[in-house]
Amino acid sequence: MANPSQQLMTSLGGGGPTGGHLFTAAGTYSWTAPAGVTSVAVVTIGGGASGGGGLGYINDYAVTPGNSYAVIVGAGGISGGSSSGTGGDSSFVSTATVKGGGSSSNKVGGTFTGTGGDGGAGFILDAGSGFGGGGAGGYSGTGGNGGGLGGGGKSGSAGGGGGGGGGGSVRDADGIYEGGAGGGGVSVYGAGSNGAGGAGSNSNGGTANGGGGGSGGSTATAASSSTTGGALYGGGGGFTNVPDTTNGHSGAVRIIWGTGRSFPSTNVTQNYGGVTEGLN
Repeated sequence: MANPSQQLMTSLGGGGPTGGHLFTAAGTYSWTAPAGVTSVAVVTIGGGASGGGGLGYINDYAVTPGNSYAVIVGAGGISGGSSSGTGGDSSFVSTATVKGGGSSSNKVGGTFTGTGGDGGAGFILDAGSGFGGGGAGGYSGTGGNGGGLGGGGKSGSAGGGGGGGGGGSVRDADGIYEGGAGGGGVSVYGAGSNGAGGAGSNSNGGTANGGGGGSGGSTATAASSSTTGGALYGGGGGFTNVPDTTNGHSGAVRIIWGTGRSFPSTNVTQNYGGVTEGLN
């Protein structure tokens, strides 16, 4: 594992080093502040399960060069119609400092600490099968909800504030819900457009679309007679009754530093200033 303090850095306008580090694999890490870095901006996205993970960010957080800070990336949880798991929280320093919360076991999307948005809900019902997963939270709004029951396969709703869209559901000619598509993820590279809700289907053997990615995040795979998982980062998985389960997508944490950089959209693009960011 590369030491984050050894990543390439450059100086923009003489205001100190510029760089970043992205953590995408679920787990616990220690990030060391590089020489000359006294403040950072951080975005965190929680792990999805049936609902989407929440997104939280913080700017101008004071750090001391050479000191180490805790980073946690939340894992995706199991998505199931009658036995939904939980997604893990993602955080920097602590969940009280900044957090993208994981989806809860009752299919509700994750919350956040700092500034950001909650994840969208997976369609909530204890009986039946075939419902869409919730979209990941946005930089200033809630992810879209997954589509569910109501006279036919239903579309998921669009994300808000740059969040991912909810996945659609599939209903066949016999009125049985065959499958549910996953919710859209959200990007760590700043606020952008809302993810579209995935269209549902009411035809036998039809296909429901996955939720669209928010802010440049990934769009979930479509579903027909089975379910599909959530998209990166933080998308909720489509779900049916056990044993046909999928997983929500894991979250992410991105730390950036340099003059004039702040979330949601000021100089936060990928490899800003020509600097290649570290990656876990």
